[in-house]
Amino acid sequence: MQLTNQELEVLEILEKDDRISASDLAKMVGVEIEEVLGIIQKLQDDKILVRHTAIIDWAKVEGHEGVTAMIDVKVTPKRGVGFDEIAERIYRFKEVKSLYLMSGAYDLSVIIEGKSMNDIARFVSQKLSTLDSVLSTTTHFILKKYKHDGTIFEQTDDDKRIVVSP
Repeated sequence: MQLTNQELEVLEILEKDDRISASDLAKMVGVEIEEVLGIIQKLQDDKILVRHTAIIDWAKVEGHEGVTAMIDVKVTPKRGVGFDEIAERIYRFKEVKSLYLMSGAYDLSVIIEGKSMNDIARFVSQKLSTLDSVLSTTTHFILKKYKHDGTIFEQTDDDKRIVVSP
């Protein structure tokens, strides 16, 4: 779908900060508030603007410690549907947060969340590995987030001034 320059500009601004007010967004794009609201509605109707989300550093919230894993999956694609059928079966599991078709040694990359490493292991052994098309999996546990969706976690306010001594 071809978008206008204003629609593209609205998307780029919302991608950086989806909490911006409609009046500020209208000023930045150079249109009236009603027009920017219409652009947003059109982008939502066309399923281009899919969802507004918050990025939360759950590691800092007591009681919400969990485990995130990235699982590389090698599958046998089915004739006529390719990877779509197995991808749909995988993304329907509640544990799956993201699923990507990849190039390289593995076909799919699955990101899942659980309360413990045992939850992740149970998911892989009882749900994912048992699917007919799945040939192999490799699980990587995320130990620490440094940057997610363009947002840097744990920025330090170190003094960057050069030390001058006599």
